[in-house]
Amino acid sequence: MADVKPIRSEADYEAAMAEVERLWGAKAGTPRGDRLDVLATLIDAWESAHHPMDPPDPIEAIKFRMEQQNLTRKDLEGILGTRTRVAEVLNRRRGLSINMIRRLHKELGIPADVLIRSSRLKRAA
Repeated sequence: MADVKPIRSEADYEAAMAEVERLWGAKAGTPRGDRLDVLATLIDAWESAHHPMDPPDPIEAIKFRMEQQNLTRKDLEGILGTRTRVAEVLNRRRGLSINMIRRLHKELGIPADVLIRSSRLKRAA
């Protein structure tokens, strides 16, 4: 592991990614597994600094969880309220109330910090 070095450029990043691909599946505790672990840590630090990801939009998070759990809009009625209310929320015509956020967090396991974020509401014409 003597030649493992910090990632300082996009070229270093690409080389580290290629090396991880070659090492993928190495057993933990072996020299190859240790190298994979160190490279993965360096790559994670580089990506966090140079390619940060914004948290998901609350409505997209709800739709994603619905897809994951094979839920329909009807299934959300017990969480958000009436069929109309569900449609308004999912169509971005109504924001999430604090009670909706609490129920979505509890019932669907969506992180509250994701749900609290501002959503792009559509303006009624």
